[in-house]
Amino acid sequence: MPLKRSGPAREPNGSAKAPIGVEAAEEARGDAAYRFLRQAILANELPAGFQATEVDIAARLGMSRTPVHEAMARLQEEGFVQILPRRGILVKALTPSDLLEIYEILIGLEGAAAERLASLNESEETSRVLDELGSFTDRMEIALGRGDLDAWADADERFHDTLVSRCGNGRIRRMIETVAGQSQRARRLTLHLRPTPTQSVVEHRKIIEAIRDADPAEAGRAARVHRRGARDQLVPILRRLNLTTL
Repeated sequence: MPLKRSGPAREPNGSAKAPIGVEAAEEARGDAAYRFLRQAILANELPAGFQATEVDIAARLGMSRTPVHEAMARLQEEGFVQILPRRGILVKALTPSDLLEIYEILIGLEGAAAERLASLNESEETSRVLDELGSFTDRMEIALGRGDLDAWADADERFHDTLVSRCGNGRIRRMIETVAGQSQRARRLTLHLRPTPTQSVVEHRKIIEAIRDADPAEAGRAARVHRRGARDQLVPILRRLNLTTL
């Protein structure tokens, strides 16, 4: 007996449910819109105060409004934008006070991530993570030697992303994701206003050494010292230059 063709799947309220392939495509477009807009904000191509409607952004990206709406919601959750009812989005400014709060979170959670990595039993996975952390630190040193601060910043961000994403605690990773982009934004915008960050390479290697030595207390301490140093350098520069908002 041939299978009887059923009607479209329904949501609990009775409305037709989109086919799985359509949902997946919309999700992929939402991710693409999110990445594009986030990178544009980090690069200051969409500066603080920029405002656009959902329709305008969708037209620019050649997408429907649904994936753009999802991207805007994610960006609002991470503190990049504010959704204005019927007016689209506003790229939010970042103040020194905001940065102080963000670095409090980074200091605590990255310290915990380093402690956790140092607490794991030695394995091939731990060795791979250490190799990756060492590789990014080497890239930072090479970039500084050539005076390429943009390449240094890329490698620095990869180091911190790896430290958090590979520590084995998904909640730490998800919590840091909500603020890490904002700290990257501030560091990128002040990249050429700070002294050459030679100390960052030294401090990264101390973190790596403590993890390799399976010393959680020292790994956590080194990670927190490193982030405190970045905070204590960055925030006064913003204040001294009267950059009250970014």
